[in-house]
Amino acid sequence: MEAGENEVVELELRLLLEGIHERYHYDFRGYTSSSLRRRVTRALEQLGCATISRLQEQVLRDENVFAQLLQFLTVQVSDLFRDPSYWKALRDQVTPMLGTWPSLKLWVAGVATGEELYSLAILLQEEGLLERSLIYATDVNAEALRSAEKGIFALDRLRGFSENYFQAGGTRSLSDYYTAAYGGAVFSRRLIEHVVFSDHDLATDSSFSETQLVSCRNVLIYFTPPLQERALGLFSDSLVHGGYLCLGSRETIRFSSVAEDYEEVV
Repeated sequence: MEAGENEVVELELRLLLEGIHERYHYDFRGYTSSSLRRRVTRALEQLGCATISRLQEQVLRDENVFAQLLQFLTVQVSDLFRDPSYWKALRDQVTPMLGTWPSLKLWVAGVATGEELYSLAILLQEEGLLERSLIYATDVNAEALRSAEKGIFALDRLRGFSENYFQAGGTRSLSDYYTAAYGGAVFSRRLIEHVVFSDHDLATDSSFSETQLVSCRNVLIYFTPPLQERALGLFSDSLVHGGYLCLGSRETIRFSSVAEDYEEVV
């Protein structure tokens, strides 16, 4: 792409994000440009638009087009017990401390389609903590939240899920937690009896109070530094003294203003 054309695309992208913010009050202006460009490029192909300007026109005039675009901008497919070593460390080193609180509040930010949520719920169940836990499951994408609440995953993903589960220290069979139905695996409703699903935008909304654990894994990597700083501030405001912040393997608080408030555990 030539320099001049690249500048036009960047301008189109900025105008699209400003238009979305003004029209629908979703704020993607703090997401990294490279990530947004990849997602918008995929959206152009699927929605039949030759340019971002053409996409912007349709998005601003048709809420249904915006709803379709939102799926490209936000949904990140994960796996149950993704990065098993993380879940093993959470089980061995963190849940014993969580067990010292009489009741628990946990916040899964950027829950997407629910893989992280169900992994956490299963772990808490096996450690005897789920019944006294309240979990806030949040995402900017309402459609993703509805998918997470349904808890249905494709059957061909179950083998990988099960392998991760055992590597993460699972104490039962993963099949104990789901039923094969509707062409997929439906996870038990008991896992989400203590879950509150809520629309939440880390770019604009406030924090949940008095939580013992915040999980926001593989989300901050898509944010610019100012938005990362805002999100980390929300998490710090939410956590009680001695609470835990869980991030992805490629994410760090090292250069943030809240770094001195934490001690690395895992």
